[in-house]
Amino acid sequence: MRESRIALRSIRATNDKDMRGTTMHRRQILRAFAGAALCPLCAPAAFAAETHWSYEGPTGPDKWGDLAPVYRTCSAGSQQSPIDIGQTIAAQLPPLKIAWGKGADLIVNNGHTIQLSFTDGGGNTLTVGDRSFKLAQFHFHRPSEHLVGGRNFPMEAHFVHEDPAWGIAVVGVLMASGTANPTFNRVVASMPPTPGPPVKVDPPIDPNGLLPAGRGYFRYAGSLTTPPCSETIDWLLLADPIQVADTDVARFAQLYPRNARPAQHGNWRFVLRSG
Repeated sequence: MRESRIALRSIRATNDKDMRGTTMHRRQILRAFAGAALCPLCAPAAFAAETHWSYEGPTGPDKWGDLAPVYRTCSAGSQQSPIDIGQTIAAQLPPLKIAWGKGADLIVNNGHTIQLSFTDGGGNTLTVGDRSFKLAQFHFHRPSEHLVGGRNFPMEAHFVHEDPAWGIAVVGVLMASGTANPTFNRVVASMPPTPGPPVKVDPPIDPNGLLPAGRGYFRYAGSLTTPPCSETIDWLLLADPIQVADTDVARFAQLYPRNARPAQHGNWRFVLRSG
């Protein structure tokens, strides 16, 4: 009997050690992908030169997984994004507590999109339940990457948040045609016309101006929508779109007429809808 208790304690200790090792390994992976979250549409210069990707032709989305071994998940993954939000499950999801107190003062045309970030990365947070994330950057896609009931929108904004312990959470905002949005108008007025290094924006652009009044959202487990398509993303797509002027969308389209990955297979994933 005593030997059985000793053996049981040994098994538990081994399991605890394995669990700690698994948790540490997972956090190491998340920390590595958090670097990608800071600029998921960018790659180190040398690597990018060897593995060019685009939104059309032989380096387009249906070929991403073949361009480099580290992009394999783009074709082999089972939790890829974006998706078409169809049937959903009503759930008691925690409210999104968005506390963005600082404006973005850097803007870059990185060759894939227009992206805004912050000289001082602190102060802008997203809290979901007991998890807290820092806003790293936000960028835009045309047309929207996510669909809702088979319908896409003229554009979509992605607000990328990261935390070394919790991983990456992206708040998606759909952008519909309608009344001009002053914040988006400032974004398109500040866009560098050609790819290059970040430039200063003065005064900074307040990301809160790109949020709808409602905070209802869809939630699902997914991936980055650009190479390496890492399946580390907690997607939080706001249910209500914002309105933007067609003229501002057209100005963005002059630089990026189409920079959206097509919808991917849902693969029986549950999409939750906040109540």
